[in-house]
Amino acid sequence: MRATANQAIRLPTSVGLLSRLACDELKQAGLRPEPLLKKARLTARQIEDRGARLNVQSQIRFLELAACALQDPFLGFHLAQRFDPREVGLLYYVLASSEVLGDGLRRAVRYTTTANEGVALKYLGSDNVAISFSYVGVTRLSDRHQIEFWVTGLVRACRELTGRNVSPRHVRLAHRRNEDCSEFNAFFAAEVEFGAATDEIILPALVKDLPMVAADPYLHNLLVGFCEEALAQRVSGSGHLRADVENAIAALLPHGKARADEVARQLGLSERTLARRLAAEGLTFSTVLSELRLDLARRHVGDPALSISQIAWLLGYQEVSAFTHAFKRWTGRTPTGMRAQAA
Repeated sequence: MRATANQAIRLPTSVGLLSRLACDELKQAGLRPEPLLKKARLTARQIEDRGARLNVQSQIRFLELAACALQDPFLGFHLAQRFDPREVGLLYYVLASSEVLGDGLRRAVRYTTTANEGVALKYLGSDNVAISFSYVGVTRLSDRHQIEFWVTGLVRACRELTGRNVSPRHVRLAHRRNEDCSEFNAFFAAEVEFGAATDEIILPALVKDLPMVAADPYLHNLLVGFCEEALAQRVSGSGHLRADVENAIAALLPHGKARADEVARQLGLSERTLARRLAAEGLTFSTVLSELRLDLARRHVGDPALSISQIAWLLGYQEVSAFTHAFKRWTGRTPTGMRAQAA
């Protein structure tokens, strides 16, 4: 049944799905999710409501807390291999009912924002099939588990819906991993590149024409019509400039290019316009840069696999002494001292 002009189409949100899966995992391990939900500013009622739109940043925080409680540094990756893909809802059935994989992927990418406004996907199908992920209004490097869940889930869906062992040519993820990632490489049958400039999966061109085992043109046309209505009714949010600026800065920091003019260029703005729009949010470029560096510094110092010199490089400092001085100014302690105290 079509929605009337006064009825909004309410689709299940894929953001809540991952939080629900993590809650179930905690319960199966004999752990209560409520305290962790509270720390992430979520409630059990929100998780139970399959139509509720969760704050993406809160979900990212909850997944980190859950992974720590479960002592599973690859929680998102593992959840993607165990869950029922039909739980994704409409997007899954749009993909599954397509005639060939290429058409299904294009449709799924187009309608992603109807269920998850925090991540935008792009599809490029020239020599290869490339699907890239970009975060909207969310600081990209705050996340590991959500992006690993969706990348893994997408490749798994391609395999199960075609009955073929689809393997990417490349898998690139922007966040860094210092653990043994052989499990990732074995699943994708490719060496996953962490710390990349972008998040993307590149598949061989031939996958575009792989037939889908459950193709249903009648169901597909019905679902596409439904999704087009939902897309037309969706009011696009303006996003948050700060998160966009932080995402640009994070990629530029290790190369020593995190300057206002370069960030403005990447965002398609003049430096003056960037400064004006930040001022409208009560911010300056230097404030955003300094606070992001502090946030990343604390996170990296907590990772024993990273040396202090590596952290200094990741944050755009040419000398370890400059980073140590800045860190002490921020926190009152040296990076080595904070790491020793945490240990």
